[in-house]
Amino acid sequence: MPALSPGPRPGPRHGRRGLLAAFALLPGCAPLLPPLAGGTAPEAKALLDANAEAHGLPALRRVNDVNVSYDGEWAPLIGRIQPALVDSGHRGPSQERLLPGHRLLAQNFTGSAGRKAVLRRWAANAPGTVRVRFEDRDATEEDRRAAALVADGYALFLLGPMLLAGPWAADRAPLLAPGGEERITVSGRARDCDILRARIAPGLGFSPAEELALYIGRADRLMHRVRFGLEGLESTRGAVAEVDLWDHMERGGIRWPTRFHERLLRPFPLAVHDWHLTGLDLDRGLTPADLEGETLSPRAAAPAGAPLG
Repeated sequence: MPALSPGPRPGPRHGRRGLLAAFALLPGCAPLLPPLAGGTAPEAKALLDANAEAHGLPALRRVNDVNVSYDGEWAPLIGRIQPALVDSGHRGPSQERLLPGHRLLAQNFTGSAGRKAVLRRWAANAPGTVRVRFEDRDATEEDRRAAALVADGYALFLLGPMLLAGPWAADRAPLLAPGGEERITVSGRARDCDILRARIAPGLGFSPAEELALYIGRADRLMHRVRFGLEGLESTRGAVAEVDLWDHMERGGIRWPTRFHERLLRPFPLAVHDWHLTGLDLDRGLTPADLEGETLSPRAAAPAGAPLG
């Protein structure tokens, strides 16, 4: 079955006003993939399990806390098109703390406009909650919805199939189907991939449902691309984006991607974000109390360790 279509491309005169209008005219109910019907296909479940195993799901199940840091660069235009989602004034370098067993993620960003702290809590069979704090202004409902979408996306990019094969997706009634095969190019390297289609409900952020396409390398069984929708925010419904992942490293028996590139596919093609892992350490012994206060506890706030070496 074919992968998601990027859709029509804008003409050369498609300026900022036209780009904003393109988002505004997107139909909220536009399907990302042909509808999935029936139950999960056995071959799709086998592909997900093999992919999650290759990434290190058995080791991840034993991890209490994951501590990472990121840095990167935004494409100039995307911040003007989607300021709430991109929030480039705050979403600069970040320190992020994930407690998989507690379904809890804390993200702390530092940008030119100030600092931003997000606490995302996932719930069984529900969208969960999100708390957003800025040091320079109060958070709006749009800020909260955008933050939930970003937090869920970053968990998906970091953990990939391990997220979909674990309790997080089990609470979202996953429906899986094979999506064919495709040769893709990631960071200049061609990779033959099997495509795994997945539908989860609830979806990313506060979306009622999400349809994903995971591109799984045949040679290494790692996820090198994920395609997804932006249904969790009113202003981006109907849009489609994808993230490439590469330069995986092993830490704690788990294969972690360290380089990321995001681009928009629909309603028009556009580079969005390049970022990379700058630090990673595991099992500090964190508890939810370390993340839930006004600020991170000292042991949670300590910068994530260097990713290499």
